[in-house]
Amino acid sequence: MPSMIRLMLSILVVCISISQLHAQDIQVKDGQTIAFLGDSITQFGAHSGCGYVRLVDYGLKANGIEIKRVNAGISGHKSNQMLERLEKDVLSKKPDWLTLSCGVNDVWHGKRGVNLQDYKTNITKIVDQAQAAGIKVMILTSTMIREQADNDLNKKLAPYNDFLRELAKQKNCLLADLNRDMLVMVNTAPDAVGKTGLVATRDGVHMNPLGDEMMAKGILRSFGLSDTQLAKAQQAWRNDKYKSRMQMFINLSIEDYAKLQAAAADKNMTVEAYVSDLVDQQIVK
Repeated sequence: MPSMIRLMLSILVVCISISQLHAQDIQVKDGQTIAFLGDSITQFGAHSGCGYVRLVDYGLKANGIEIKRVNAGISGHKSNQMLERLEKDVLSKKPDWLTLSCGVNDVWHGKRGVNLQDYKTNITKIVDQAQAAGIKVMILTSTMIREQADNDLNKKLAPYNDFLRELAKQKNCLLADLNRDMLVMVNTAPDAVGKTGLVATRDGVHMNPLGDEMMAKGILRSFGLSDTQLAKAQQAWRNDKYKSRMQMFINLSIEDYAKLQAAAADKNMTVEAYVSDLVDQQIVK
């Protein structure tokens, strides 16, 4: 066999091997089911066109992996309520994977919240019961409560997230450190955008489209997607259209939202206030 042909065949074998390796690196497999357990952030994430749950679905699909979803986010829920409904909403559905997003309400709700020790007990039981049922678990650290890392709520939230990181190690769970990712996003936002106090959220807690994108990227990265695969997912998201969660019926891309956010920041306004102002101007006209 001529040396050039042998070289070409060798390159082809290497390329095929690399391709197969990349596919194997993604831990969730084609046809598997993912249950997304959480609170309002997860509920909105499943039902909003740009929500993080849907973006995870689209991001996997862009990389050749079709999944089934169990949407198990309920607004206002804390760790005790998620534990109570785990059997009905998750275990009975027999998913392959569970992503667990819990902690914001346990802290944010104050006296109606869940103290750290009880939170640890509840979350550990959720993970143990899921794993006992043969479900693989990914733990998500809680996103910030308002976008100032040094406020009292985020200081109180910190040990909850420290526990989640340690539990993920102990229980051999995947970890998507979304609190860290959100902190980076907030701290690296352009000065004009940062002045509004709403970089990743629409109200200080619930994600805007860019925050949903941040969450989805963190989850996909934890599932094992490479930078190249994440770029493919992100391109699919930015080419897609979603219906905005703002109180008006318009279609935007995530890229359009980013431009809208920048325009609003130039006027030191939130996106919602800026859009409302634009709508008022059109009505006056």
